[in-house]
Amino acid sequence: MHTLLITGPGGAGRTTVAAATALAAARHGRRVLLLSGDVGDPLAALAGEEAVPGLRVARVDSGEEFREELVALQERGSALLAMVGARPLGAEELTELPGAEQFALLRALRRAAAAPGTDLVVVDMPPLHQTLCTLALPAQLRRYLARLLPAEKQAARALRPVLAQLAGVPMPAQWLYEAAARWDEELAAVQAVVEADTTELRLVAEPGPAAADALRLGRLGLALQQLPVSGLVANRMVPQGSADPWLAGLAAQQEKYAAEWAADVPVVTLAHLGRDARGPQDLDLLAASDGLLPAAPAPRRPWAVEDRLAADGVLVWVVPLPGAHKSDLDLVRRGDELLLTAGPYRRIAPLPAALRRCTVSGAALTAGELRIRFTPDRGLWPRTQ
Repeated sequence: MHTLLITGPGGAGRTTVAAATALAAARHGRRVLLLSGDVGDPLAALAGEEAVPGLRVARVDSGEEFREELVALQERGSALLAMVGARPLGAEELTELPGAEQFALLRALRRAAAAPGTDLVVVDMPPLHQTLCTLALPAQLRRYLARLLPAEKQAARALRPVLAQLAGVPMPAQWLYEAAARWDEELAAVQAVVEADTTELRLVAEPGPAAADALRLGRLGLALQQLPVSGLVANRMVPQGSADPWLAGLAAQQEKYAAEWAADVPVVTLAHLGRDARGPQDLDLLAASDGLLPAAPAPRRPWAVEDRLAADGVLVWVVPLPGAHKSDLDLVRRGDELLLTAGPYRRIAPLPAALRRCTVSGAALTAGELRIRFTPDRGLWPRTQ
């Protein structure tokens, strides 16, 4: 199963590009599921009502997902709620809370990745910053659960059923740990999809200075989360050679930024239709570009640890951060983890085993790589004879 996540700065036409990409893949014989969580179902207006062989379109209903999840949670904890005198909420009373869209999209992504009879899942993701926060969420929440409800603290777990029988209701701690285990299992499944070698991320942007700034920070955040960008669609390119000075200037600006982006990542250009894309005919025009067809994703590479003990007495952890400025970066060592900040984004990364026996002795940003130097702690490092 191949999963293609499509995002970009807001207003760049990512929904149109996602629909055109799915259509192009279906036209080439792939069985495609096109998934979107946008309110108002813009994909329906783009794809039209006529069925395309090999293409299915699905929309994530975050409100319905939220109601189902909360009702199920209340049912699992009904004995506990009764014990404290709480009255459960009915499904008709529930309206979704902020953040429900992220969880609904992640659950839909997990289900789609396991759907039978599908070769490619194309996901119309939210704007770039929101996408970054959404994709980082499973790993973050699993870390919080492990820290706040560690499995090793469930000593006396064998006694809880006995205590529950005596009290007549499930013990709160037992219910809480069981809920945490279910959440961790579901989050792990979603995280596995996000981090799989078969999942790739494609950006969509309309070339220009504002998009360049948004992409620099967005790509920095994606690199921090080790989410590689497989390609970029330069959308709504106006034609070259216009006699109109304004159009000629805009075309030159777009070409300049598209060329700069192409130096770092494969770029596909889509021509401006002269109007907003709407309906199957417009999608057919855009889907005709062979560059939209996703290729096999490249395997992901972990951050490398360079052994420079013999030459410099250090190990170097190489963290690729393309487009980073020194002022964007900060790092703090905390136990066996490193708190990395890049622009508005932060990640808490576990240290490789060898680096846990070292102290951080410096860092430098060189050619888009943060090179963090670790000096062995002689009290912890194995002694050589």
